[in-house]
Amino acid sequence: MTRKGSLRFIAVTLTLFLCLLTTHPNFCTADSEVRCMESERHALLNFKQDLTDPSNRLASWAAAASDEDCCDWVGVVCHNRTGHVLKLRLRAFYPLYDELTTDDAQLDTQYEAYERSVLGGKINPSLLDLKHLIYLDLSYNDFGGAHIPKFLGSMGSLRYLNLSHARFGGLIPRQLGNLSNLHYLNLGDSNYYNDLYVENLQWLSGLPLLQHLDMSSANLSQVSDWLHDINKLPSLLELQLSYCYLSGFISPIPSSINFSSLTTLDLSYNSFENSSILFWVSGLHNLVSLDLSHNQFQGPIPVHLHNLTSLGHLDLSSNTFNSSIPNWLYSFSHLEFLNLRENNLQGTISSSIGNLTSVISLDLSTNEHEGKFPRSLGKLCKLRVIRLSDNKWSQEISEIFESLSGCVSNGLEILDLSNAQLSGQLTDELGQFKNLVILSLGNNSISGPIPWSIGNLSSLRSLKLETNQINGTLPPSFGHLSKLESLNIYSNMLEGVVSEVHFTNLMRLTKLVASQNRLTLEVSDNWNPPFQVNNLVLGSWILGPKFPSWLCSQEQLSILDISNTGILDAVPPSFWNLSSQLTYLNLSHNQIYGEIPNISMILSYSSIIDMSSNNFTGVLPCTSSNVGVLDLSDNSLSGSISHFLCYKMNESKRMSYLNLGRNLLSGEMADCWMMWQNLFTLNLGNNNLSGSIPTSIGYLIYLGSLHLYNNKFSGKLPSSLKNCTNLVTLDIGKNEFVGSIPSWIGHRFSSLVILSLHSNNFYGYIPEKLCSLTSLQILDLSNNKLFGSIPRCIDNFNAMATNNNSNGPLFLLEQSIGYGTSMLFETALLVIKGKVLEYSTILQFVKSIDLSKNNLSGKIPEEVTSLQGLQSLNLSFNILIGRIPDNIGVMGSLESIDFSANQLSGQIPQSMSSLTFLSQLNLSNNNLSGKIPSSSQLQSLNASCFIGNKLCGAPLIENCSIIDVKPNVENKRSKDFGRLEVDWFYVSMALGFVVGFWAVLGPLLFNKQWRIMYFQFLDHLGYKLWGVVAQTWLHCK
Repeated sequence: MTRKGSLRFIAVTLTLFLCLLTTHPNFCTADSEVRCMESERHALLNFKQDLTDPSNRLASWAAAASDEDCCDWVGVVCHNRTGHVLKLRLRAFYPLYDELTTDDAQLDTQYEAYERSVLGGKINPSLLDLKHLIYLDLSYNDFGGAHIPKFLGSMGSLRYLNLSHARFGGLIPRQLGNLSNLHYLNLGDSNYYNDLYVENLQWLSGLPLLQHLDMSSANLSQVSDWLHDINKLPSLLELQLSYCYLSGFISPIPSSINFSSLTTLDLSYNSFENSSILFWVSGLHNLVSLDLSHNQFQGPIPVHLHNLTSLGHLDLSSNTFNSSIPNWLYSFSHLEFLNLRENNLQGTISSSIGNLTSVISLDLSTNEHEGKFPRSLGKLCKLRVIRLSDNKWSQEISEIFESLSGCVSNGLEILDLSNAQLSGQLTDELGQFKNLVILSLGNNSISGPIPWSIGNLSSLRSLKLETNQINGTLPPSFGHLSKLESLNIYSNMLEGVVSEVHFTNLMRLTKLVASQNRLTLEVSDNWNPPFQVNNLVLGSWILGPKFPSWLCSQEQLSILDISNTGILDAVPPSFWNLSSQLTYLNLSHNQIYGEIPNISMILSYSSIIDMSSNNFTGVLPCTSSNVGVLDLSDNSLSGSISHFLCYKMNESKRMSYLNLGRNLLSGEMADCWMMWQNLFTLNLGNNNLSGSIPTSIGYLIYLGSLHLYNNKFSGKLPSSLKNCTNLVTLDIGKNEFVGSIPSWIGHRFSSLVILSLHSNNFYGYIPEKLCSLTSLQILDLSNNKLFGSIPRCIDNFNAMATNNNSNGPLFLLEQSIGYGTSMLFETALLVIKGKVLEYSTILQFVKSIDLSKNNLSGKIPEEVTSLQGLQSLNLSFNILIGRIPDNIGVMGSLESIDFSANQLSGQIPQSMSSLTFLSQLNLSNNNLSGKIPSSSQLQSLNASCFIGNKLCGAPLIENCSIIDVKPNVENKRSKDFGRLEVDWFYVSMALGFVVGFWAVLGPLLFNKQWRIMYFQFLDHLGYKLWGVVAQTWLHCK
């Protein structure tokens, strides 16, 4: 063909093509001409059939219309020319939290939507029919622990596989190593849900093109040579192995690293200790992000990291590095994010930190840094986040504001200096941080008023000034903070009036924590707040005497604390309608009256309700089974508790803390405890309850504290109580229980710290099995009918033998309530130093034994002196005999001793004078004798402590007849008579009687004339007396 003919042919062809385009304008479009393959359409429908889809996300995947193009289905991406399915994007979108931008209420809504949107079920093998699939993303769904299908390893076209956060479990199939085209593999999950594990990683060698590998939270503890296996991935750019139970290497570290192009390395949340294993990291010169946080690295920050000058993100937080920050770190000019929090880093921060000119976020919190706040931070113009809390700056806050007055003040968004030993006053320089979003200065010693300039922080969303010494009034400029969402001024010294002006523009406020101040809220009766808060904590404010009716407008309320606010009123009925949304309600320590309606509609899990110390009347309200803590103590509630205990017996109760003490409840305790198995604390003390303890009490296997004090319970302790083996406190004093003290208390309640059985009708011997209670600190068996001797094994009370109090406070409850932690402490009424005292927060420091008012006999066992941590010992009103133990002086912690009203004899031991903490002593009404030992403690006591004995010396007025005789030194002669003491007063009296007797009768016996004259004298005297008597008798007649 000639050239001319060829040109003519091309021209004709182009003309025909243009005509065709004109006639069919959609000729090249996929919508009209390119459709998904029918076989692949059926494969997708089969895949959908085995999925659960509660929110109907895959509604577009319809099977009804055969002409439906699957390329238009949600999550399906097809090739625009062939129509083959290339990608399945079926991830669920977990809400992301950003403390600078995320709204808490919006986050909750997003999370609820996410939970509804997750796919589940199982993976159908029909995916194998998608021969051209290169992209599969099922992340953030919930497959309920199902195994990763092995057949996925046969999908050879896959380049992208993302199964992260999808709740897969079991052994990761080695068949995944057949995906030789794979570039991206993500099997990671959070630490709480991932049940994946591997036996080895040798299958990774089949993935030569892999660039991204994430196996976070998969258990790799069985893989000792994981680094060698990963070293076979030469294309690797990102490696994430957090939460993988890694601790080191068994095999040698590779001599060279093949993945030298690695840019991201995450080994966080493992158990690495020796930083020498990181030598291989120093060769990763392209590394941009390194995360070694939450391991167990020790010593100085590894010097071999100094070559990683390209780093933009470095996280070494939550280790135990204990050096100062090395100077070479300050030369990382590309570093944008530096996190060294929660280590033991020490010393001052060098001014060279100003060389980190690219830094955006700096976190050095929770270390041992001290000295001055580095002024060079003020020159870091890109810095947006400064976290230096929990250090020892010991500086005035005004100096820090001055240091940050440079260009950093223009862009700073987060400033956290809480718990940093700061002092001084807040100044107007605070107003310079106009872009500040979060300001945390809590837990310091900052004083003075809040400056008016705080109203200039127009971007502020969170302000924390809690636990300082800030005083004065709350400035009205608070009303200018239109973006404020969270305000915490808890535990300061603020006072004065808070009015509607302070809340004018706070329409975004969701959290207000302001308790433990002396503020007064003055608003109109019809005030309608501009905000809808979730957390409202105003304890110790003055809100009363009327109940604040504006609370009824807070429809989003979940946490409410208006305790101790001077309310003297009834609760309006509309307020009780909020109960279904509350997770924490505290109305305690007011004078609120009226009846409490049934709280059966509370839906929140483990809700906390505290209405204690009010004037509520009526019967106990029935409560939802979801209530976790209920405190109605110290009210005037009356009637039976049976309807309360037996309410909804078909539902297991979640309640762990129940306090109904100090009310007027009466009647017998119903046998309905079988559904209350989560109870840890039960307090029914100070009521009028009667009858025996029901056997179902044995179902409370988690019970740690039982208070039945001051009721009218009777009968014997049920044997089922022995099932409550976790008891720490058993207080059943002031009742009418009978029988002997069960010996099983000693071996079943091994954790018992407080045992109070006083003022009952228990009789018999004190069981020696009680000596097995080695943790016991308080033993009160007083005012019963016990007899026999005090067990000599008393020295087995190990907790009383030491001054250590390592167990800490006796918590009944420690629970997070959104704005902090709610802590309830164990309480106990004890007779110490002659007074009835209630102990709570310091109860763990009290160690006491009270066996008074029984019929105990025998001697005080010498073994009691081994209890050298004991503070109070009361054995009064028994029939104890013998001497006070000579070495009682070694019980150096004793503050109170009462041995009164016994039959103790002998002298007061000289060693008692060494009891320097002794402030209460009663030895009255015994048979003690001798001189009272000399000491500042004993001589300062009242004389009544020693009366009813044969004692002498101060503080008694009786002087001792023998001076300077030590009471405990025995007369040598007395030792010859079986150690019997000689009382010379009686010896002298007997000798005088003998001498007087023989001085008068001796001469009469040996002299006859004297004898006749003596009897004549007696006869004459008798006649005269008879005459006088006779005359008197006649005169009277």
